[in-house]
Order: sequence, then C-alpha cells, then structure tokens
Amino acid sequence: MSSLANNYKRRKLSFKKGNGSFLYATNGKKYLDFIQGIAVNSLGHANPHLVKAINYQSKKVWHVSNAFIIPEGEKLAKKLTKKTFADSVIFQNSGAEATEAAIKVARRYFYSIGKPKKNTIICIKNSFHGRTIAAIHASGSKKMTTGFGPKVDGFDHFEFGDHKKLKKIITNNTAAIMVETIMGEGGIKVIPDWCLKELRKICDKKKILLILDEVQCGIGRSGKFFAYEYANIKPDIVPIAKGIGGGFPIGAVLMTKKVSKAMIPGTHGSTFGGNPLAMTVGNAVMDQIFKKGFLTNVRKISNYFIKELNNIKKKYPKLIKEIRGQGLLIGIQLFNDQNKFIQNLMDNKLLTIRAAENVVRILPPLNVKKSEIDLALNIIKKVCKKYKV
Repeated sequence: MSSLANNYKRRKLSFKKGNGSFLYATNGKKYLDFIQGIAVNSLGHANPHLVKAINYQSKKVWHVSNAFIIPEGEKLAKKLTKKTFADSVIFQNSGAEATEAAIKVARRYFYSIGKPKKNTIICIKNSFHGRTIAAIHASGSKKMTTGFGPKVDGFDHFEFGDHKKLKKIITNNTAAIMVETIMGEGGIKVIPDWCLKELRKICDKKKILLILDEVQCGIGRSGKFFAYEYANIKPDIVPIAKGIGGGFPIGAVLMTKKVSKAMIPGTHGSTFGGNPLAMTVGNAVMDQIFKKGFLTNVRKISNYFIKELNNIKKKYPKLIKEIRGQGLLIGIQLFNDQNKFIQNLMDNKLLTIRAAENVVRILPPLNVKKSEIDLALNIIKKVCKKYKV
C-alpha cells in the first residue's frame, strides 16, 4: 500500500528512464510520450543540453536565497525581457505560484496609485489557473472549489466567448481581466485573435490590466514564444511556468514597467524561486528555443500534424468531433467520453492525457521528429479502427 495520499488517480505504470520523445517503463515496454509531463518537458527527456547545464551548475552552487544577487537569474530575466513585452520578472517555482503572483501584482498596482478598491479580477468560467485557494476560485470551477470554502472573493466570471457579459460585469472595482490564451485543462480552446484584440481594447478603454496566463501555452508551445503574439497585442502581466524549465520546476510572472513599480521590497517573495540551479536550466532551455529556425519548425511540424489529424477526423466523423489547438498544444475532441480512447492509445504505446469536453490532449516535445509524429498518427488510426461508428 502506497504512503502517498490518494489525491491523484495514477495509471499503473512507472518509468525507469526517458530519451527524447520516449519513455522506458519498468515493465520493459517503450512508450511514445505525448504528455511530456503535461507540456513541461519542452525539449524532451534527458535532453543533452539540459543535462550538461544542470551537471555544470550542480557542482558550483544550488541555492543561496534572494537575499543576494543571483547572476543566473539576472541573465534569464534579461533574456525574457529582451524577447517579450516585459520589463521585469519575478521568478517562482510553479504555474500556480506564478498566477498567484500575477494576481498580487495587479492588485498591488492599483493600491500603489491610490485605488485600493480596484481589486477584482475577471476570468473565464471553468478555466484553469492553478490549485491554490485563490487560483481555484479564479478558475470559477465548481468541481475544483467544492470542499474548499469559504469562497475567496475578488473574482468575477463570464462564459468563454461571451463579450457582452464580460462588458457588463466590469465595475469600478475591476482591476484586471485574466484569461488563458489557450485554455489547456478547459479543452484546448484557443482564444481567437480578434477576441484577444478586443480584450486589449476593453482593458485600455476601462483603464484596467490584461493578464494572459501562458503557463501551458507559452515558451514556444503554440509555435510562437507566446501564443498572444499571433494577435499582435501586448499584455500587462503574463504568468509562465512548465516549458521554461524543460522539466525543472520554474515559474515566473512577467510585467510591464508600469505595474512592476508597485512591487517594492517586502511585497512578494519565494524561498526557492530563482535559485541558481533552476535559472541555469532555464537559460539552457531559452538558448535552444531561440535558436534560428526552432520555432519555425514547431509551426511547420504542427501544421503537418493537425492536417493529418483532420484527415483522420474526416474518416471517422462519428467518433471525432473536432481537432483543436495551436502549435504542439493539440486536442482531439471526441463525441463520447475520452478515457477509453486514451487507454487504448496507451495500450498501443502512445501516452496522452485528458482535458475537459471529451478532449484527448496531445503534447509532444517541441523538438519532436516527423517520424515520431507519423508513429503517433499510425497509433491513433489503429485505435480509431476499433470503434464501430
């Protein structure tokens, strides 16, 4: 009997090693891993560049605390601000922490300019922003908040795509709108470019902040470094995590100079956030993702993958409802419950994971090979043939 708490429904499978897109199980079988730690292992398993970086830094210094200057963190922050909208960065350990920090930054900004009552944040109902007490209430999901009362105030919600409701619930107390640029847990729902542009206009008109949660869809996952880049807009605050560490726990909140001015000493902190070991790995990840042609290749292989998945959908129109996503954040929406389908894929050595709305979530490493995409497509076709539809 396991001594671990039962808060996860774990598959009866464990692994002894990984290499690139593949995992090798303790049962001797080899699996094509298109979960990759839920969009975390952006460069696959045991990436040699990351292994080299972590080995190098592990022999120098792991942790010193943010009471001191950490050169590795300064370097990573500079890379992020140079390539994005941001002027400042606060490093964390996870996506949930990054989201919490984003909420604090938004509220603190208005406090700093003499408007402390502007502290409410508007989010999409049934979105996902993490598992902390504040984050689950930001998500507006009854499933996630049940049993964790009392309700945390300060969050209002609108249905996905309902801009009329959104405009109606903006009040004098509204500080920000916070949405996932691509909803991951919510079913791989891409917020259209026109919608993002409209959100930016609304925020500008109402003089409130736009927070784009790119924890899952950021760091090249969409084919751009950030998914919002397709809409050619600039947010005020962006929480990130997952892919930035390539498997090592790193989170961060990116901010414009305007809002970051409010974060004076003592307003926020993290014991482990931004430690030298994590920052060295983050720098190694960034060096790979910003190599010439890397993101172009992500878009190219994604276009191929999505095109072929749509061809499978045409062949099985009563089984597959829709192919969703952008870049290598892809969802196969089925007409019926997806759990059996996911199990069948796993039985055929392809690992995927569920999302809401009967979606099978597919998350290859960003450096996945075309031959590995073809292998996945063949497995999906094989599984589809089993269904009498």
